[in-house]
Amino acid sequence: MLRVAVVGSGPSGCYTAQNLVQLDPTVLVDVLDRLPCPYGLVRYGVAPDHEKIKSLQGNLRTVLEHERVRFLGGVRVGGPGGLPVERLRELYHAVVYCVGAATDRRLGIPGEELPGSWSATEFVSWYSAHPDAIDAGFVRDARSAVVIGVGNVAVDVARMLARGVAELSPTDMPQAALTELAASRIRDVHVVGRRGPSQARFTTKELRELGALPGTEVLLDPDELALDSAYADPSALPAAQRRNVEVLRGWGGAGGRGAERSIWLRFFLRPVELLADGGRVGAVLFERTEIDTRGRVRGTGQYETVEAQLVLRSVGYRGVPMDGLPFDEESGTVPHEAGRVLQGCFGPPGDYVAGWIKRGPTGVIGTNRPDAKETVTSLLEDAPALLRRQVPEDTVAALRSAGIEPVPWTGWQAIEQAEAALGARLGRSVVKLADWNSLLTAARSGA
Repeated sequence: MLRVAVVGSGPSGCYTAQNLVQLDPTVLVDVLDRLPCPYGLVRYGVAPDHEKIKSLQGNLRTVLEHERVRFLGGVRVGGPGGLPVERLRELYHAVVYCVGAATDRRLGIPGEELPGSWSATEFVSWYSAHPDAIDAGFVRDARSAVVIGVGNVAVDVARMLARGVAELSPTDMPQAALTELAASRIRDVHVVGRRGPSQARFTTKELRELGALPGTEVLLDPDELALDSAYADPSALPAAQRRNVEVLRGWGGAGGRGAERSIWLRFFLRPVELLADGGRVGAVLFERTEIDTRGRVRGTGQYETVEAQLVLRSVGYRGVPMDGLPFDEESGTVPHEAGRVLQGCFGPPGDYVAGWIKRGPTGVIGTNRPDAKETVTSLLEDAPALLRRQVPEDTVAALRSAGIEPVPWTGWQAIEQAEAALGARLGRSVVKLADWNSLLTAARSGA
């Protein structure tokens, strides 16, 4: 009987487990996660006001409650204090790593380390109650914010900065984050991209949401829009970009209405330095850009300063190396062939990858389905060779002998109950527990 460990319980991990049990009627799957909570970025990356996307947790739950799938939270693989990859290989016939892209890309400009400068990932982790997040006082004492990047994450964080307490209270946002955002004095949010509006990477649905925020207006600079020839005539653009431009064209002629908050969508600007004011970030120096004949961004030598006491960079994610696995520094992925991990000319027996650590941080949640199926197909083709190895019957006992006490599914259910009870006490719906101690205390009560 084939025993497989899937490391990571986000969409790619759950779709991998789902494909395994659908394609092999006997396989047993343990889904391991270093957190006591499942669902990965669906729990800790999707904006709290996006209930429709967050409802995907119901589909992932069905996978993790399958009779041949077992969730084991609180299991760190690799790194200090974690279970060594070599030991994990001894416990299972195969291991599929679905660990995503755990860090963010940097700007590489002077002033990036100033207080008040953060990655959008850190800000999202804070308002999503990730137990590793820090309460850095992101919005305290800030009047203006700059978000660098024009993808969906950039739009998400801009929306969170502009939303009021009435819209955020019904979400599962942790109480501390809700309290701070409700008290925020930020009135201007600048979302800035180095290319034009026709190259922006946000989806039209996300873009339209900005225009529907109560007490908030979306502002654009007509001179910047005119720099993009496709803005004047978007007919030749692919459908997604054309829809974006059509939305922007609908806003482009609107003047300021004197709303309580403003979201500025800026284009053809790239950051060159974060400027200090009183020991923290106080403004961003941008250079005007243009696109050359080969489609590359180049500076024009014209500069503009935008005031900001909070700067959030949203310029992409990047995978990180794992001890015992090969790693391609340029792409931030594990080298593979159809999901089989490569090392030199031969892959370590039984190591596989799926999701962002396999292909890079591209695609939407649904992209993980065919990606996972490809990897599982490779794994099951290798099954006759994998089954020659002997593995222990009781992997939980083996984990405990290594000093790891896994959080079972009942522990996760206890966390859910504790979050519902917290919400009831606060007069809200479900409210997430935001620290390790609270999560583990709740999990132990159910285990």
